[in-house]
Amino acid sequence: MKKANQVCYKVSAPYALFTDPFSKTGGDKCSYHIPTYEALIGITKSIYWKPTFLWFIDKVRIINPIRTESKNIKPLKMNDGGNGLAIYNYLANVEYQVLAHFEWNPHRPEFEKDRIEGKHFTIAQRMIEKGGRRDIFLGTRECQGYVEPCEFGTGEGAYDNAGEMAYGVTFHGFDYPDETGENKFQKRFWRPKMVNGVIEFLRPNECAADMKVFIRDMKPGKLQSSGLKEESLRHELD
Repeated sequence: MKKANQVCYKVSAPYALFTDPFSKTGGDKCSYHIPTYEALIGITKSIYWKPTFLWFIDKVRIINPIRTESKNIKPLKMNDGGNGLAIYNYLANVEYQVLAHFEWNPHRPEFEKDRIEGKHFTIAQRMIEKGGRRDIFLGTRECQGYVEPCEFGTGEGAYDNAGEMAYGVTFHGFDYPDETGENKFQKRFWRPKMVNGVIEFLRPNECAADMKVFIRDMKPGKLQSSGLKEESLRHELD
């Protein structure tokens, strides 16, 4: 059953790199086989975002076969400058169908007058048709992707009849104070499973307490008129 304010889009890219963001400080990197909730939230916010509402990812459908490709990379050294040498294991030739919806953010009452359902839904649909308001990245900045409209479940997928495939503990996303109402910044984990190519995501508040890791105390930031200053920081963490 379709939820209110629900949108669907297809995102594709030559490469993707989905990892726990706190493993991205250096050294070799290896992508998860499936996109993380946080990465899909980042893509959806790049399509259209306002502090008035929160995006939730309902489902993702894996269209192309899961393939990996290793590359020798010379990342910038964080301590003394210069370049190091590392091996990054990317996903290659990825395509996903994403089903997402938005809900009003109860922790941002200052934007209550902007809670106009039809306006935001129409803009979101139009931005999907235009490929998003901002550049699309799949897990990391060098993996640029492309967005276009689609109907969830249409077309042939590589895992349509594959049955259930369970994954281990995987990064889910971050908890931010302006989204949870708690003055702390933490990351969430979960155990996803793919059924016939489709992964249904838990909502952030449905992740078990023992699968969350406290990072530091944090208070909600004051948004500037565009709200982009705070959002740009989040995309660096995605």
